Amino acid sequence: MPRARVPQAQVVEAALASHLSADGADRLEAALARRLDRMTRAIERLERHETIGNEALALFVRFWLTSTPPLPDSALPAAQAKGRERYDGFVEALGRRLARGRSLADEVSRDVQPGELTSNA
Repeated sequence: MPRARVPQAQVVEAALASHLSADGADRLEAALARRLDRMTRAIERLERHETIGNEALALFVRFWLTSTPPLPDSALPAAQAKGRERYDGFVEALGRRLARGRSLADEVSRDVQPGELTSNA
């Protein structure tokens, strides 16, 4: 939809009238409150995603450390080569997943009932 051409002086006059009107401060405060509410919700989502990511990583590290036996020195080179291969596969899979726009936090949000993440597990 094309915008109507309005003289700049008319735009400035309308802005000044709005700013100087008695209810201008109330409208500004309401607009700021709405913006702050949106920002608060966005920060809460970021905190939730960070919590999910941190807990997933901590759970994986704990599981890996408790279930992986030490290797003999003779098997170390082969294990390191396999580790590099697996890491490359991991990075590729992560890249594909991110390209599709999927995230662990989104999956957890769909799979977990509300309130389950805040309970002590």
